[in-house]
Amino acid sequence: MRDQAPFDKIDLHLIRVLHTVLTERSVSRAALRLGMYQPQVSAALKRLRELAGDPLLVRSGATMVPTDAGLRMIEPSASILQAAESLFSDARGFDPATASHTFRVAASDYLDPQFLPGLVADVKQAAPRTRIEIHPLSPDGHYHERLAQGDTDVVIGNWLQPPGDLHRGELFTDEVVCLVARDHPAVRRGWSVEDWLASEHVAPTPTHPGARGVIDEHLESLGLARNITARCAHFGLIPAMVASSLLVMTTGRLFCERYAGRLPVTMLPPPIDFPPLTYYQLWHERSHASAAARWLRGRIKAVAGRLRSTGA
Repeated sequence: MRDQAPFDKIDLHLIRVLHTVLTERSVSRAALRLGMYQPQVSAALKRLRELAGDPLLVRSGATMVPTDAGLRMIEPSASILQAAESLFSDARGFDPATASHTFRVAASDYLDPQFLPGLVADVKQAAPRTRIEIHPLSPDGHYHERLAQGDTDVVIGNWLQPPGDLHRGELFTDEVVCLVARDHPAVRRGWSVEDWLASEHVAPTPTHPGARGVIDEHLESLGLARNITARCAHFGLIPAMVASSLLVMTTGRLFCERYAGRLPVTMLPPPIDFPPLTYYQLWHERSHASAAARWLRGRIKAVAGRLRSTGA
């Protein structure tokens, strides 16, 4: 009985605080994410430290970092929360009309600019009591870890070779085109491969250190490199940059079509043959059988299908 006493002091809320504090590496950020006051999170962390006999989170310069014991708790705590979430919901099935699930989707805005707003509207209409969080594919994190820990349900993007260790579903394919200002010299005289490579290109900021987009991956496979003179973390702002400069944006036709009628820009075919852009949704084995996650993936596929049919 003495061995069971510590477990009597642990509830699911405490596990959620533990996981959030360790992954956010900040009491204040954890409080915001949990919808709690910071003193409440601090009090819960104090209880957790007493139970673990370890500080769990310690200061390192201006930041906080998990201890070795804290790092070992991240994945088990995520598993506990995932299991608890699916314990009864998956047994009953997922009823969107009554569900209060939180969905977490990671995606870059290089998708069709109408996709994420359409997805949020679709989910909220079908499942009004659910919550949906849209997270960026940012340079300071990698989606593999967030999927494995249960912090993200689905990642949406395009890859020349999708990761083989994750489940995936194809959403649609798109043609690669170049977006340029209407008065760009290439509109009048065209361009050769050499002209195109030497032009001033704008590209998105890499999603994580060392990452390369599908355009540059394909060029590298051909032994080529383009002249990237501007980068931007906000893909949706790039068309306006192109409209008032000599920059060249190379991406999918569906994305560019949304701006061609609103900005002084036009689309040109690139002088290099690129394979079609294929957009996927990726998910981890831990959520593969979840009824709620399956429902979300179905909504993502349906919204993508509607965009593809209306954007072509």
